[in-house]
Amino acid sequence: MLLQGGAFSACNLAIIENRRLPGWICNAAPSGRLGRAHSSRVMSVATGEQMSKPHAPTHQPSLANRLRLGSLADDGLSYKEKFIVRCYEVGINKTATVETIANLLQEIGCNHAQSVGFSTDGFATTLSMRQLHLIWVTARMHIEIYKYPAWSDVIEIETWCQSEGRIGTRRDWILKNYANGEVIGRATSKWVMMNQDTRRLQKVTDDVRDEVLFYCPKELRLAFPEKNNASLKKIAKLDEAAAYSRAGLVPRRSDLDMNQHVNNVAYIGWVLESMPQEIIDSHELQTITLDYKRECQHDDIVDSLTSPESAMTESVSELQGSNGSPTSANSENDCLQFLHLLRLSSDGSEINRCRTEWRKKPAKR
Repeated sequence: MLLQGGAFSACNLAIIENRRLPGWICNAAPSGRLGRAHSSRVMSVATGEQMSKPHAPTHQPSLANRLRLGSLADDGLSYKEKFIVRCYEVGINKTATVETIANLLQEIGCNHAQSVGFSTDGFATTLSMRQLHLIWVTARMHIEIYKYPAWSDVIEIETWCQSEGRIGTRRDWILKNYANGEVIGRATSKWVMMNQDTRRLQKVTDDVRDEVLFYCPKELRLAFPEKNNASLKKIAKLDEAAAYSRAGLVPRRSDLDMNQHVNNVAYIGWVLESMPQEIIDSHELQTITLDYKRECQHDDIVDSLTSPESAMTESVSELQGSNGSPTSANSENDCLQFLHLLRLSSDGSEINRCRTEWRKKPAKR
């Protein structure tokens, strides 16, 4: 479980820790117009007056920031970045795997947090969180892929965060084909705070919420604005009599993140391990929803269970508004649904509950 957050420069961290609202956003942008627009707004919030001169940065942007194909939006409340699909990120169909998509969502989330100045030592932790030894962990992830990008395709991803009140925060994403602007996917996630020492969940404090809200859209913006959309659907627990199973899965060292628990993307691979091969051969993953129930440690042994979902669900209505529209429409006869359960082999404790939808594979590209 890993935060979609990221790192900061030293000057950014110093400003936050002095409790001064940052006016150095221009550091993370390729053009000074982003920094100027944001800094004037920040100064107004901080002092109630229009400052004649924004805070001057004390450090130049890092080499990584200069080379990334990403920047904050003009209002500073969302972040866009372009990615090239590499050969090692595709599967047998020469299209990106779902793990690749999930990793890119995580990467841009980290880069977004870095661009606004959150800490490198705990994945987008704020000053208050670091003082209380708090970290973000994934509670729920929902990804819909309408068209998988192929090797060498360029995709543009936009991401933004919002508060979930005392519960935590959420992060949303829109994925587009950069060549033609086609929406090829959407995703949303929920995050909760955990005490790094006790490993117990904790409510978001007023200080933390205020620090995070500063970088959130002032009006609610959702990647899935439709009523009763699939991202909201409750996942039923799979019973013991699963149709398919794969026992004895062990976390690799490379599955662990800097918070010493299994990265959330690794759970996707474990879920797919118990999918029947005939479905993998004939279908591709269209939608995946994961509810993270507990963290998994390096010495845990995991069982993966899968069964077809008993009832067909209504297809999600077309996306309305400025975010675009899904590019793929399938009949119910072409779509298959499955329920999944990841549990500890030792005592059967539930680690992750998952639901997937699969569509017929398109003709090879």
